Amino acid sequence: MTDLAPLCALGGQAPRVDTTAGLTLTERPDVALATVAAHRGGEQAARAAVSALIGADAPAPGRVAGLGLRAIWTGRDQWLIEAPYDTHADIVPVLRVAIGGPVILVEQTDAWVRLDLTGDDVVPVLERLSNLDHRQMMVGSGTFTTIHHLRCLLVRDADRVVLYGPRASARSLHHAVLTAMGAV
Repeated sequence: MTDLAPLCALGGQAPRVDTTAGLTLTERPDVALATVAAHRGGEQAARAAVSALIGADAPAPGRVAGLGLRAIWTGRDQWLIEAPYDTHADIVPVLRVAIGGPVILVEQTDAWVRLDLTGDDVVPVLERLSNLDHRQMMVGSGTFTTIHHLRCLLVRDADRVVLYGPRASARSLHHAVLTAMGAV
């Protein structure tokens, strides 16, 4: 039998970490992802299920909420759920049991690459990458934007900016962010 070894989105056996001029870009394969969406007519039930799941109100448009599990608003009555990969490697069945309600669950873990950007000058880096007003983005906000021709999800945390991009274009996104980091 062939021994298969999982690779990170950027092609390495271990997550990649790049540091330039006080900025650090870290690949994060340790997060499991799933989309939760309401069935037509089940919007209130879906919102209540997401709230119960994350231990906080389901986030409104442009917001992020939750502690252990986190929900990112991605569309009308739709959220991306983040969970630790160690405990949620097979996230959909775990969420199906936890939610138990009338929702649509879709596995997203292998569809996205997560890159965390930290450092003092993250705003100038982000200003080179997208047309959002990054100086106005509050902690706990999340929105879609275009970075280097890719539709990406950007989340503002207290200590970092989280970038989600298509896994199939992980190297392109990584290159764009590294180039912007070098330009600051």
